[in-house]
Amino acid sequence: MTTLLKFVHLATISIWSAGLVVLPYLFLQRRGLAPGPELDRLHRITRFVFVAMASPAAVIAIGSGTALIFTQGTFREWFTVKMVLVGLMVMLHVVAGLVAMRVFEPEGRFGPRANALMTGAYLSLIVAIVWVVLAKPDIDSTQFQDALFTPGGLAEWVNQSRGDTSTPTP
Repeated sequence: MTTLLKFVHLATISIWSAGLVVLPYLFLQRRGLAPGPELDRLHRITRFVFVAMASPAAVIAIGSGTALIFTQGTFREWFTVKMVLVGLMVMLHVVAGLVAMRVFEPEGRFGPRANALMTGAYLSLIVAIVWVVLAKPDIDSTQFQDALFTPGGLAEWVNQSRGDTSTPTP
């Protein structure tokens, strides 16, 4: 079962990533197109890539990844870094959806700089996620805030930041 979940996870991540990388190029094709059949065709293709390919793949990738967390018990520091990067990828996925809505309005624009920035952001995140997963860097979480990782450490830290040194009693 774990092998099937991994396969589904990797396949859907590949589809999601490919969709995100191709979207800025599709947005850039909007330049110079007057209203008409070509613009409508490009709009349909872009919506298909975002709505029918990338978004469902993202949901399945996140769902299968969540299932893998519980089947494999992956609770390491590198995994936390991966989750932060995936969260950023989700946010940029939302940005792509917002751009897709606006770029096909009558005054919609998407220039080469926006294309380079968006494509670079997606590729950087994808490469960073792949690197973290493959390298599984040894991160010592106690270097950040040792007290946070001891039982009751978060309450102590919160109380210190408020200037209160007493522990609340229920």
